[in-house]
Amino acid sequence: MKISISESAYQSLLEQAQKEAPVESCGYLLGTDRMTVTENYPMTNIDHSEEHFSFDPKEQFAAVKYARQHGLVIVGNWHSHPASPSRPSAEDIRLAFDPNILYFILSLADEKPVFNAFSIVGGEVKEKVQLR
Repeated sequence: MKISISESAYQSLLEQAQKEAPVESCGYLLGTDRMTVTENYPMTNIDHSEEHFSFDPKEQFAAVKYARQHGLVIVGNWHSHPASPSRPSAEDIRLAFDPNILYFILSLADEKPVFNAFSIVGGEVKEKVQLR
């Protein structure tokens, strides 16, 4: 499986993560279909933590409403790892409840950011998805 992400969506989430570091950033990635990300929908990490995140429920609802109004789908959610690799932590896997979306992780731990996507189903990482 290969997912494409627009440069503008990637730049938006990268800038958000860099601005909010060392706190983990988060949001939804929206697209025209499940294989094409066109927008970052930034959200607030209501935990304000450097090690985990939680979405604001009101912002989640607003994101779903926005996607529907604009004929978009939620391709996945994303969050940053300011000081750790771009791979799901045990907590990320435990909290990955929706098998129909992808889980994107942006690592800022190295000089060059690393951005990966994962399919997580039933408490297991099923696939590291290629981004193009």
